Amino acid sequence: MKDNQAKAASTNSKSDTHTINPEQNGEWFESRPGERFRICTSAAQTDGAYSVVEIVAEHGYGTPVHIHENEDEHFVVVEGTASMVNGDQAFEATAGAAISLRKGIPHAWCNRSKSPLRLVITNVPGGIEESLRLSANGVDVRAVAEQFAVRVVGPMI
Repeated sequence: MKDNQAKAASTNSKSDTHTINPEQNGEWFESRPGERFRICTSAAQTDGAYSVVEIVAEHGYGTPVHIHENEDEHFVVVEGTASMVNGDQAFEATAGAAISLRKGIPHAWCNRSKSPLRLVITNVPGGIEESLRLSANGVDVRAVAEQFAVRVVGPMI
């Protein structure tokens, strides 16, 4: 870990503490009908060390199989059940589960249940959260993926 990443990740002072509080942090954006997100902690707030986003997805929404070249993703399933693929493993992750997905490995998630799925995702290092904001503002998803070194390698799961 780079010195500035270690510093940002371990700082405890009040000005460097980032909390996930649905009442106070982050504007909600609609990535598409049935799926919304908010940036709880941006990479700008952590000197690039990490970012935290919250996603709420209705039945049938998720991601195609893709590969991140730059960041690891750490998921916490807050509500619902996430159908997930990580490499050659397919599994269901229920509320309370924590899953770490490494960069360079094909992965995807989807909400196959009838209930909403709520995920909190920490990306290390941060920066990829801006791809969500760009997509929500109408920028072509494939162009955004290329800009952030994410390759789509398979279909939705």
